[in-house]
Formats: sequence, C-alpha cells, structure tokens
Amino acid sequence: MDASLILGNLLTPPILLFFVGMGATLLRSDLDIPQPITRGLSLYLLFAIGMHGGVELSRSGFHVATLLPLGAGVVASALVPLVTFAVLRRRVGADDAAAIAATYGSISAVTFITASSFLEDQGVAFGGHMVAAMALMESPAILVGVLLARRFGTQPSAGPARRAWGPLLREALLNGPVFLLLGSLIVGLVTGEEGWAAVKPFAYDPFKGVLCLFLLDMGLIAARRLDALRRSGLFLTVFALVLPLVAAACAIGAAKLMRLQPGDALLFTVLCASASYIAVPAAMRVAVPRANPSLYLPMSLALTFPFNIALGIPLYYSAIRALWS
Repeated sequence: MDASLILGNLLTPPILLFFVGMGATLLRSDLDIPQPITRGLSLYLLFAIGMHGGVELSRSGFHVATLLPLGAGVVASALVPLVTFAVLRRRVGADDAAAIAATYGSISAVTFITASSFLEDQGVAFGGHMVAAMALMESPAILVGVLLARRFGTQPSAGPARRAWGPLLREALLNGPVFLLLGSLIVGLVTGEEGWAAVKPFAYDPFKGVLCLFLLDMGLIAARRLDALRRSGLFLTVFALVLPLVAAACAIGAAKLMRLQPGDALLFTVLCASASYIAVPAAMRVAVPRANPSLYLPMSLALTFPFNIALGIPLYYSAIRALWS
C-alpha cells in the first residue's frame, strides 16, 4: 500500500473541507449552508460529471469494453443487497436488513465524483461509460431491497405498500439526480467536443471549488449523524467499515477479469464499495416505512462515506496499481 497516496488524498482541499465541516458540527459552530444552495451544488456536480462522461463516451464509442462494466455494475447492484440481507437479517430484523441492503447495493454519486477528481489529480484517464454505470446502479438495489422487505418483512400482505409499485418504480428509475445525470450524459454524447467546448468554462473550471463546498456541507451533516450511529451498536459500526472493503476486493477481482484500465477499475470499485444516502433513503421511507432510518442512514453517511473518500479511494487505487503492474 502506498502511504503517500493516502496522505496526498487526505491533504487535498475537498477532503480537508469535509473534515472542517465535521469539526464545525462537533465544536457546535453555527456554520451552516442553506438547503437551496446545497441542492444547487449537487445539481451542478451531477451535470458536470454527466456532461464530461458523455463527451468521453462519444470519444470511445460503444463496444464490449464499454458495455461489459455496465452489465457487471447492474449485477453487482442486485447481488450486494442479497448478501448483505443474509448477513444482517437475524441481527436487526428483515425490514431494517432490507433497507441497509438496498443502501449498500446502491451507490454514492459524491464518492464517485471524488474518485474522478482523485484520478484527475493523479493524471489517470478513465472512460465516460463509467458515468452511465453509476446511473444504472441506483435502481436495481432499491428494487431488490423492497422485494426482500415484502417477502420477509413485517408489513401486512394486504397493505397498500404491497401494491404501490408505480411510485416505487418512479422513485427508483426517474428520481431527479439520476434523471439529470443521464440527461447530461446524453447531451454530452450527442454534442461531443463542440458541446464540451461551449460549457467547459462552467462545467470544468469551477468543479473543484464546488466540490469543496459540497463536501463541507456533507461534513456538517455526517457529524450530526454520529449520535444515532453510536446508539446502533458496535456490530453495525464495524459492518459499515468492513463491507466496503469486501465489496472493493470483489470488484477489483472482477475489474481484473474484465481487463479494465486502472482508472475505470477504480471507478468500478468505488461504485461497488460505496453506499447511498440520498436515493435509497428517500425510497425506503416510502416503500419500507417500518425500517429505521437511524440505522441505515448514519451507517452510509457517517461511516462508509467518510471512510471511502478519505482512505478507501487511495487504498483501492494502490491495490489496483499493484495488481495491474
């Protein structure tokens, strides 16, 4: 493991601003970023990464090397919830296990964006098709998690939640962040180099600064979830740190078998090792109301997310670089 990669990642402005945000909350500062600004920052990041990914995809084109990771990502998004549910069901109950399983089967767009920024700092190329993989991996985990909750959970079989598939499918497939990501990906793919040249001063140059502010806000939120996490017990705390490592090891092996380039391998690994804290909680509140948000949300946001952006990304890349060499 290359310790310089981890130290270099920890000392970058976005990661440092994340810990500044955590420190502000823990020290009870009145620092706060209004919700409309946070939403604007997240929309900007999704647009920028989607547009850039579409342009890169227009350069590389569609072939087996680009389509294979997309299929593998969808399979991983469906399999991770099944394994997670089997491990957790007897410890936390079927409803909570299903919600946690969906959380860890889905992805964190901000972790992916941070990994993309890390690769750019390292001068490592990656393909635009990985942005499409990110968008495709949101929904399967949500659907599998809900199916597990309805098959093994405590909701009454005749209840309306059992029948309301329309809103669930809409939330899983057409939620705003995924729709914007796919839409900007398509725009970048259609307009290509000419379109990228037109938006680059907006979509590329301010990217790092916007990411810094967004991670500052994520630090503020993550620290607020620590109390709930402490109440959830040691097992779930350890689980939230061990599962990303196990998923990353499996993903690195799959990336090696698919012969992905190192940059694409890291992004695929980060997608498999991350956990959702936006799309899945929104869906679980509607589809699995008996699941306790104070379990699955702090696990993903207060533990797995900080671990991945601070230590996981350079750790995974060190492993990939060693294996690929």
